[in-house]
Amino acid sequence: MDSRNAIRARAEAWLAARARNAPRVSYPPELPITARAGEIVEALRSPRRRVIIVSGETGCGKSTQIPKMCLEAGRGIAGRVGVTQPRRLAAVTIGHRIAEELGEPLGRSVGYKIRFQDRTARDNYVKVMTDGILLAETQGDRGLYEYDTIIIDEAHERSLNIDFLLGIMRRLLDERPELKLVITSATLDTEKFSKAFKNAPVIEVSGRLYPVEVEYRVPDKEEAEDKDYVDQAVEAVEYLRREKPPGDILVFMPTEQDILETCRMLEGRKWPLVRVLPLFSRLPAGQQRLVYTVTMPKIVVATNVAETSLTIPGIRYVVDTGVARIAQYQPGTRINSLPISPISRASADQRKGRCGRVKAGLCVRLYGEIDYEGREEFTSPEILRSDLAEVILRMTDLGLGDPLAFPFIDRPASKAVHDGYDTLVELGAMKKGTQYQFPNYRWELTEKGRAMARMQLDPRLSRMLIEARAENCLPEVAVLAAALSIRDPRERPPDKAQQADAVHAAFRHPDSDFLVLLNIWNRFHSDFEKLESLVQKRRFCHENFLSFPRMREWTYLHAEIESVLRELAWTAGGERRLARAPGDTVNSHLHTDISPALYGAIHRSVLSGYLSNTPCTRTRTSSPAPRTARSHSGRALSFGGKGPPG
Repeated sequence: MDSRNAIRARAEAWLAARARNAPRVSYPPELPITARAGEIVEALRSPRRRVIIVSGETGCGKSTQIPKMCLEAGRGIAGRVGVTQPRRLAAVTIGHRIAEELGEPLGRSVGYKIRFQDRTARDNYVKVMTDGILLAETQGDRGLYEYDTIIIDEAHERSLNIDFLLGIMRRLLDERPELKLVITSATLDTEKFSKAFKNAPVIEVSGRLYPVEVEYRVPDKEEAEDKDYVDQAVEAVEYLRREKPPGDILVFMPTEQDILETCRMLEGRKWPLVRVLPLFSRLPAGQQRLVYTVTMPKIVVATNVAETSLTIPGIRYVVDTGVARIAQYQPGTRINSLPISPISRASADQRKGRCGRVKAGLCVRLYGEIDYEGREEFTSPEILRSDLAEVILRMTDLGLGDPLAFPFIDRPASKAVHDGYDTLVELGAMKKGTQYQFPNYRWELTEKGRAMARMQLDPRLSRMLIEARAENCLPEVAVLAAALSIRDPRERPPDKAQQADAVHAAFRHPDSDFLVLLNIWNRFHSDFEKLESLVQKRRFCHENFLSFPRMREWTYLHAEIESVLRELAWTAGGERRLARAPGDTVNSHLHTDISPALYGAIHRSVLSGYLSNTPCTRTRTSSPAPRTARSHSGRALSFGGKGPPG
């Protein structure tokens, strides 16, 4: 009994010390959410209000101020205030901003955690992190007892991670009566979310300080045929600089390649004292921070990373192309696509809300008002348009059960769930258990499946890497796994097709398109590393008919895969081996012969991840026939009588 009293006394002393040392907060008077601070703090203090939904317009200050309101309400004492963000850039930026407003160094009361980087202290009060980090923490802390309050920001994005977390929170709220949940968003279907959380109260917050006018610029038929959205956006920027008062401009583009092309065209205008800045998620952190530190007039060209979470200071004008890359998956054909598609009205309103914070703003939309009115109100949740194999793999690893029984806000279709299970069984990641559950038995992860779940990659890519480790060709397959995640880096302009073909002949391999990709990678890096300036690097790609943005994306993805392998204590390092067919004399000084053993190892590894996409031939005999996969040139890869690895 005495020991229990001593433990209780220590716990009470610890809580009292945290309460005394909690940072004192204040709110910037210019932010619209400051006017609602009292109402939000009171709701956080009320024991009856377990869930609060804050729907605030873009730029109202909700991402930075609500964590401080939690501290004022006495939250963060018994456990931390956990704040999730969809993107690493947003988590880092918001963590720095909250700490700065509290007048403290980052890491004392406020810290952030993203993959491979933890800037939190054991006793801090607010932890800003990506939603993937919080989801991963449920593996070791299923009740999330580290936190007494969870803030899920930008919930309207409805990514897989966000929907996972919302479902987990619906369960945890029944298990932990002391837990508080705050859901925030700029454009949210508040009625659906309120109903999902037992009619939770909704607090509406205005966002703009100044009015924003909308102007529609619809090209005529001839212009639409001759000019794409990049050309139209550049013309819109020229119009704003020529006809409107000075002010910073934000341009939304769907892809990194479009961003870099737009920046190149804008820089070619040579406007004095104007900085043109790209912004996308794979851009190095130092270059991303320029949008906050550059004080001269600027034009920022960004993907939808600038649509939510991040408020770029000084923006007075927005140019909205009205399109974005939105992933789609077809369960029947198992085809993943990333088409450029029209954005929803909610996303368009988000983009409009990026201006109007410093002065009266203007949003130029490169599409018509009738087009805008005819669009979907909200972007379809990712779980309704994704390959569910990765979802099921993660749910099984996290112990979350059957996807059809999990409390998602929007339940996935049973056809898509069955397709996901079929894919995982095909990849050797799951097997039938003995306990009756879904559809007639319980599914269990195999040893391969557990390794694939730890990688947090597309299951097909992680299966390739597992096979490559066994086949002793991990360096090559890590390169190919990254390559299969991007578009073909080779360019073939119609007016220079023969010239491009002649240059690309240096990369050729008659027996495999995969080995062509390896040759491109090795040639790029063997020459590229000698180049010093960005201009030289771009010129190298131009002369070799390679897309510089895609080559850079390939490099970034490969670095991410290598970091995953290091986490697993695997390695993708080693001497680069370039693929050349025996007897090939094209650029022979750059190539070394690839052995038949390595050839087979690489292709068996690739096929292990794409079994359903592998053509096979069978010999008409009475005995079980060997299954044979054929490469691009027809060269056979025999797997004996057992079929491809899986």
